[in-house]
Amino acid sequence: MDIYVGNIPWKVSDDDLKELFSQYGDVESAKIIKYRDSNRSKGFGFVEMDDDGAEKAIEALEGFEMEGRPLKVNQSKGKASEDSETSEDSETSEDSEDSETSEDSEDSEDSEDSE
Repeated sequence: MDIYVGNIPWKVSDDDLKELFSQYGDVESAKIIKYRDSNRSKGFGFVEMDDDGAEKAIEALEGFEMEGRPLKVNQSKGKASEDSETSEDSETSEDSEDSETSEDSEDSEDSEDSE
């Protein structure tokens, strides 16, 4: 499971984050997102770990104070929503292809050429 971790103090490293979450299960990866130009932390990151450990970590670490800052910890929405959007898009395009006639296809090609 991919976990979003927000409000991370700037001094915290990837290893610090991994160590914190490893108390709850096997951590596959821990990555703090940084600005490209300055290499300074953006204050959030992602941890990937097994589902059971992730659920325990989210429950235990939501609001946990790290260097005086309460962490925001929840399941990452990025990857899961991308997967569902992809499957919905493929279903939608199949439906529209079935309902489209050859005449409609020619009209849409003509309109693309004129743009």
